Amino acid sequence: MLRHIGAVSQLAGIRYWSTTHKQWQTLIVDAYALTGSQPSQRREDFSPEEMKEGKILYYVQVDNLSGKATYRMHIVEVSADRLVFDVENVSTMRDLFITFFHPGEVQAIYFLDHESENVWRYYSIVRTAKNASRLITGNESSAVNRAVAFYRYLVGIPTGEEPPAAR
Repeated sequence: MLRHIGAVSQLAGIRYWSTTHKQWQTLIVDAYALTGSQPSQRREDFSPEEMKEGKILYYVQVDNLSGKATYRMHIVEVSADRLVFDVENVSTMRDLFITFFHPGEVQAIYFLDHESENVWRYYSIVRTAKNASRLITGNESSAVNRAVAFYRYLVGIPTGEEPPAAR
């Protein structure tokens, strides 16, 4: 599981059902790991050995709506049976001249608990700032589909597979 989560470059190509466009679209256009918080410090994906409790890791993700942003991933807990990590944008998220989110306005936490040999329980919470752009936060069905796309990626289900979670 650590190897899969650390392979941030593999996020590129994740698909979701766009309720606005009524079709499958690429959610994450590009993604790559960083050696530090500066987006010019590109590196290979994170190894499981790097993903220790308390570790802070940075990566860039290019979203189809909110554009390019740098994220901080904090590894909260790591054991054979549990993985907890949180993610927060550390750069402004904008596309062209429209600012969608300022630093720290997108936050998520993920809990993965090992149930049995091949079963992991998954739980996540995502929040955005109250004053964030309504252009990107006003569509609940789209938010559900984006969350399900990330879940599908984590558990190995093709992300563009029918049916979408919400139409």
